[in-house]
Amino acid sequence: MDLILWRHAEAEEWAEGCDDRARSLTSRGEKQAARMAGWLDRQLPEGARILVSPARRAEQTALALGRKYKLRPELAPDATAAQLLELVQWPAGKGTVLVVGHQPTLGQVIAQLLALQESECSVKKGAVWWLRNRDREGSSQTVVVTVQSPEVL
Repeated sequence: MDLILWRHAEAEEWAEGCDDRARSLTSRGEKQAARMAGWLDRQLPEGARILVSPARRAEQTALALGRKYKLRPELAPDATAAQLLELVQWPAGKGTVLVVGHQPTLGQVIAQLLALQESECSVKKGAVWWLRNRDREGSSQTVVVTVQSPEVL
């Protein structure tokens, strides 16, 4: 199974009284999303499932890819790593799943799957972490396929 974690691109700052889920991408965020979407579109297999947080900034990030996706409440800004992993059926799931979501959840998933000592890993806005589960001599392993940032594309 391949799990691709894509953090939403740069969004408007949160302000007191503002609905966090309604925040939009900034113009810089739109450019980040477009750059990463161009790269992802060339890499993603045709049958990849795309699951997206219901927050506006995450959906705007996913829209840049131009592929069908499903909004999933389990990926909202307050989601847990356990909810994300259950949703994608890691590690038993088949194929490739792209998740567009938020920090700290994405970083917590990465830290857990890579057995890092820290409880979370920092994920830049608009960046992608591509992880793969494989079986080696009867042991399940998580492999980092690539990490991409929109600034270097």
